[in-house]
Amino acid sequence: MKKSGIQIARIKKKAFAATLSFAMLLGIAGCGKGNSDVTESGATDSSAITETATDTAAATEAVTEKETATQDTTKSSTEEEKSKAVIPELSIEKKHVPDTEAFQFVKNMKIGVSLGNTFDAYKDTNLSDDMETETAWVSVKTSQSMIKAFHEAGFETIRIPVSWHNHVDAEYTISEKWAERINQVVDWAIEEGMYVILNIHHDNHEEANGFYPDKAHMEQSKKYISRIWEQLAERYKDYDEKLIFESMNEPRLVGNQYEWWFPAGNAEAKEATLCINELNQLFVDTVRSSGGKNATRYLMCPGYDASPDGALHSDFVIPTDTEENQGKGRIMVSVHAYTPYSFALDTKGTSYFSAAKTSSTQEIDSFMDKLYNRYIVKGTPVVIGEFGAVDKKNLQERVDYAAYYIASAKARGMTALWWDNNAFSGNGENFGLLYRMGGYMVYEDIVAALMCYAD
Repeated sequence: MKKSGIQIARIKKKAFAATLSFAMLLGIAGCGKGNSDVTESGATDSSAITETATDTAAATEAVTEKETATQDTTKSSTEEEKSKAVIPELSIEKKHVPDTEAFQFVKNMKIGVSLGNTFDAYKDTNLSDDMETETAWVSVKTSQSMIKAFHEAGFETIRIPVSWHNHVDAEYTISEKWAERINQVVDWAIEEGMYVILNIHHDNHEEANGFYPDKAHMEQSKKYISRIWEQLAERYKDYDEKLIFESMNEPRLVGNQYEWWFPAGNAEAKEATLCINELNQLFVDTVRSSGGKNATRYLMCPGYDASPDGALHSDFVIPTDTEENQGKGRIMVSVHAYTPYSFALDTKGTSYFSAAKTSSTQEIDSFMDKLYNRYIVKGTPVVIGEFGAVDKKNLQERVDYAAYYIASAKARGMTALWWDNNAFSGNGENFGLLYRMGGYMVYEDIVAALMCYAD
């Protein structure tokens, strides 16, 4: 969609937390984990897929009594569905995963959630107070109890997407008030014992004056990436390895006809990939040179769009790490995959998914096998930083999807994070699991399905 004349992808509404213990989740009937143990084998070949993603959710207005009533209605309207949802019994082939510290690290991350449309929200016009952006797309501020609720539900990792361009001066110096607010939320998660992923998010469009992966914008992009990460690296240099840095969110040619797809042999897409390689390398060099615990911190780097196709493109390369980190897998590939697109992301697409049907699961198997073959077997970890399935009044199908997706990722040594945007009503991208305003879990069954196969 366009916002102030800018095409923005993946504008996602925010999620608000709820308190629900992991024990309660595992108590829901239908968990098929008892049959999930399988023998190990090598990788299998898979057909190519094209990863496309176009988000068109609008920025939300302040929460009103009407909206609250809508959320309450949503809760009650799902009760009948919930009573029928059953977690599928799965037996997915477990592939060989290298026995290294890096893959143990990914295993310990277990499963995660992305705090969508919160600190990544922004306004490019009519901004009177930059601190207002936290509630620009949903009106509720993040609280410590929300972070705790995610953790108690079983999520061991939280990704905190942050847009910085509304919070810097002409030299890209970050506002101290904004930096402190982000630091506060990071600390809440660290205090919970969670893994935390911190990134640069919606700073990719030209009007943001942040980064843009083409040659015409490289001087500006390099200055922006280096300045932001210099400051973040210094601020967090003494934090332990549970804090992970992610270079950029979905770097792409925003507004270009090739923004969300990657045509083979296209010169513009090739140039963008090479620019992304350069910016990822700058990110790694900047963080590593800051010293402290950043010298060995785990870092995440995406390809074009952060799509599987972008990470699998022949021109995409993993940045070179320092000599002391060579061969240790401390640079991880960052991927986003709302796959299959027609079910998971397209609001007008199919509502059908069955964990027992190859026609439903083959695209998931395909892209995960490709990532496994290119990266996992060679010692490079992969983290799927965003996935999920929009609500189409199809709870059982979403339960099947959640179970199959995370079980498949885990069988290949990967982890994944559900995009939770606190959206439950209307015809947009309703990925919400936890209703933050009300403090309850709307879709306990989906969370239970995720946790069932997360270990």
